[in-house]
Amino acid sequence: MTNFEFRYASHPKDANTYNTNELREHFLIETLFVENQIQLTYSMYDRYIVGGIMPVDRSLKLETIPYLKSENFLDRRELGIINVGGSGKITVDGVDYFLEKKEALYVGQGCKDVLFSATNGEQPLFYINSAPAHHKFPNKKVTKENAEIVHLGEEKFANKRIINKLIVNSVVETCQLQMGLTELLPGNIWNTMPSHTHNRRMEAYFYFDLEEGQTISHFMGEPQNTRHIFMQNNQAVLSPEWSIHSGAGTSNYSFIWGMAGENLDYGDMDIVAPNELR
Repeated sequence: MTNFEFRYASHPKDANTYNTNELREHFLIETLFVENQIQLTYSMYDRYIVGGIMPVDRSLKLETIPYLKSENFLDRRELGIINVGGSGKITVDGVDYFLEKKEALYVGQGCKDVLFSATNGEQPLFYINSAPAHHKFPNKKVTKENAEIVHLGEEKFANKRIINKLIVNSVVETCQLQMGLTELLPGNIWNTMPSHTHNRRMEAYFYFDLEEGQTISHFMGEPQNTRHIFMQNNQAVLSPEWSIHSGAGTSNYSFIWGMAGENLDYGDMDIVAPNELR
């Protein structure tokens, strides 16, 4: 079963008037994982799709949705998948790919049948991002051994973290989709600090591995007019190109960043110093 919803893009002046409930309605994706279901959110930010897939006792096929006006989901799209649960299997046009937790799979434009399954009695949780594509690049599994890994931050600033670049142009050929996974070390709470914007790309953040009963405050908005959304484990948030995207948790956590837009340059950032935020 596939459930889907639609999100319009928001002008920053409009977003400045949103109350708490309106902010959450426009930007927060609260429910991503439901047993034996596929949950999709189609956004007008670069026509990006964010989703969660939770196969329990049956395989789940990635099917097209009305917004795509295509016979198959990937007729004009590419797909990034990162497993955030137990081991699982993805079958792409008859080829099996087995993913452990925090491993990724890139699926190129034009693939017809994509099936998601549980294996070994475990419970996988497949987090997916998808963007429009103009060319078919090869499917590729990416483990931490294949990833580009960067250590950033300092304990004195509570932002010591490990960035795992999984589906990025230095590792996998893509049209525009870029995805990676950042792990906050124990005792560290801040992500993406210093903050930045990039008018060339939108972004989506998915927070997971947050301890039960804890929360994350995701900061968004224009650098001189910021807002916040309190988030729980296994939730995602859309980040417009005009918005910062930083967060602080009441404990450490991991998050997946995904983006699409004008270019593939990971370093394309307009940095905002911490003391410049308002």
